[in-house]
Amino acid sequence: MTPMDGRTVKVGDIEVGGNAPFMLITGPCQLESLDHARMMAGRIAEACAPTGTKFVFKASYDKANRSSIGTKRGLGMEKGLEILGRIAEEFGCPVLTDVHEPGHCAPAAETCDILQIPAFLCRQTDLLLAAGETGKVINVKKGQFLAPWDMGNVAAKIASTGNENILLCERGTSFGYNTLVTDFRGLPTMGQTGYPVVFDATHSVQQPGGQGTSSGGQREFAPVLARAACAVGVSALFIETHEDPDNAPSDGPNMIPVDQMSGLIAELRAFDALRKGLPAPG
Repeated sequence: MTPMDGRTVKVGDIEVGGNAPFMLITGPCQLESLDHARMMAGRIAEACAPTGTKFVFKASYDKANRSSIGTKRGLGMEKGLEILGRIAEEFGCPVLTDVHEPGHCAPAAETCDILQIPAFLCRQTDLLLAAGETGKVINVKKGQFLAPWDMGNVAAKIASTGNENILLCERGTSFGYNTLVTDFRGLPTMGQTGYPVVFDATHSVQQPGGQGTSSGGQREFAPVLARAACAVGVSALFIETHEDPDNAPSDGPNMIPVDQMSGLIAELRAFDALRKGLPAPG
């Protein structure tokens, strides 16, 4: 079974899975302010418009898995969810944020269309169950320490709540110290669960802890891996973006400058259409 052969999941008015064009999960890693989120959402909408690409705005109110105690974590849940709600209302797009504790799930679900389980937390049973019980779409990052076939057990925990609105996300596997590698066999392997598969091009080029007190990365390889994922076949792509990645508060070395997103999206949609036998976009 390929990532395109299983069930489909609805995110707002977006059909994810099957032979549908990929859904794009994109935005800055960390929420900075309402004005910044509004500016980023506007520029993303402009980048997606020429190809009609459907996007989910992603930004986290708390980054709890930072490399050091001194790095910025975000705006906090109350303020962050207020901003995400405003973006959803103003731009008519679904929104996504990370959740790190079971108690975060129900409040986040009041605003967000997708709850995301960070890779480090993908086996935390209580968190998975609390997320599943919201009934929202759950995007689970595959842990850097897990084999792709282990994600069947992760999905089963969420599905045990009666919620099968599940996305499984590849984001690289630990390869020695401060390095990740992507095994593209993992995409069809995770597709065997029957759930739509997401490829995270941003965190697959991360160098965890590679700068000592923060993570490094090689953003120049994110488009390369994204093209490869489209050639294999995926239901969604996760690509973080920022207007000034080198000065972003989180994951800057991995993020694509937003002024490059339009060209990248067009290129990836062409690869996606070729793989799925769809008409050329645009």
